[in-house]
Amino acid sequence: MAASLGPLVGAIDQGTSSTRFLVFNAETAELLSHHQVEIKQEFPREGWVEQDPKEILNSVYECVEKTCEKMNELNINIANIRAIGVTNQRETTVVWDKTTGEPLYNAIVWLDLRTQSTVERLLKRIPGKNKTFSKFKTGLPLSTYFSAVKLRWLLDNVEEIKKAVEDGRALFGTIDSWLIWSLTGGKNGGIHCTDVTNASRTMLFNIHSLEWDPDLCKFFDIPMEILPTVRSSSEIYGVMDSGALTGVPISGCLGDQHAALVGQMCFQDGQAKNTYGTGCFLLCNTGQKSVFSEHGLITTIAYKMGRDKPAFYALEGSVAIAGAVVRWLRDNLGIAKSSEEVEKLAEDVGTSYGCYFVPAFSGLYAPYWEPSARGIICGLTQFTNKNHIAFAALEAVCFQTREILDAMNKDCGIPLSQLQVDGGMTNNKILMQLQSDILCIPVVKPSMTETTALGAAMAAGAAEGIEVWSLNPGDLTAVTCERFEPQINPEESEYRYARWKKAVMKSMGWETSGGPSNGLQEHAEN
Repeated sequence: MAASLGPLVGAIDQGTSSTRFLVFNAETAELLSHHQVEIKQEFPREGWVEQDPKEILNSVYECVEKTCEKMNELNINIANIRAIGVTNQRETTVVWDKTTGEPLYNAIVWLDLRTQSTVERLLKRIPGKNKTFSKFKTGLPLSTYFSAVKLRWLLDNVEEIKKAVEDGRALFGTIDSWLIWSLTGGKNGGIHCTDVTNASRTMLFNIHSLEWDPDLCKFFDIPMEILPTVRSSSEIYGVMDSGALTGVPISGCLGDQHAALVGQMCFQDGQAKNTYGTGCFLLCNTGQKSVFSEHGLITTIAYKMGRDKPAFYALEGSVAIAGAVVRWLRDNLGIAKSSEEVEKLAEDVGTSYGCYFVPAFSGLYAPYWEPSARGIICGLTQFTNKNHIAFAALEAVCFQTREILDAMNKDCGIPLSQLQVDGGMTNNKILMQLQSDILCIPVVKPSMTETTALGAAMAAGAAEGIEVWSLNPGDLTAVTCERFEPQINPEESEYRYARWKKAVMKSMGWETSGGPSNGLQEHAEN
């Protein structure tokens, strides 16, 4: 007889580097079981980053089935899974054919830079080439990062997509939309929707009216009929159409960084969290008002917990490369066989010995928004070895966090007295201590670091018609945390930070669009 634990909620967490399915107890928020699959990233040309939408979808099915098998082995009844939440890598863009259910091109990942020339062309159409022209409607600067420019590139460059749009067969979506449509039946009645948080990352969405903006769609020349319906982050969208969980409602949807904000219980104005994943994302809840940054942060929707509930807003500092720098040291340079080994290399020296690594692989995001920057390692001497470079890579994650935290403190006027953190990299104790040293404030990490999945599960479990998870502050379970206190003197920290800023300046203005386009010439000669 399978044990009954009361209601359970599942969460699909589809990230840039992996997919997970996790199951939580709705009453205690305890993680009961999970399964994870790494996702391939393809780099067909310099600066291009793609993924296969079918591989992403299949990884979700695999994680769901494997988790259900594990639960059966643990004697936990999967019939108690009342709802499923979806959380996803944001901005990544998919266009598919609604008659066949097949993607019409690979997913263009948020980190991808092929749209730099698209951005420059669009900038020319703006009076005064003002990158912030879209800021007050969308909260976002015009950048390769957001979905609209990726979609524009697909419409300009992929014949199948142009044709499918003309024939009325094309659907656009970010990863959440592609998954929900596919999981709820696909070509046989799949639900084409997204939530306000994912919509707010497209540059086509008005974050005040909470609707697709006709003027922005006209500016990017995007046909509105291919866009998904925008819904709240917590309501029943549809039900699972196949597999072990057939019939279970999908009732939560949040972009991964927004889900982490919810999972860290940052429901009050002024509460913030920093997530360390492929990139690094600091979000601060600004309540029911949108706040516009003077210091290079973006304005985004934090969540909307139900159809009749208000939207909450957040300021966000986005850093493109955090965990990805460790993966790069592992896969591209081969200096270590695992992420743990990179941490060990760094730990063995305990210093970068004057070496600084600016991982501007996709240009610089917040607070600079400088697409022409590229990665540099500087301050090298004959003494420098792979240990110092590994340490400099970890330091880079911490310095980049400090830059966005400084911007956040300036915009909010109230400096954060401690930093709440989560994400895969927070298991790295060296990194967490280093982060506290560089910020000169304590860093606080919950013992259950899967806060992104937890946030999606909370949204799903709290949805109208499900109601197995209470979001009342009094009912939220207290979380056990680990604290890291600063251990070096602030002067040394300031000196290192000043050197970092000097390195950042040296990384800028590297790439010009006048050169061989997208490195094609170089490839042709190889």
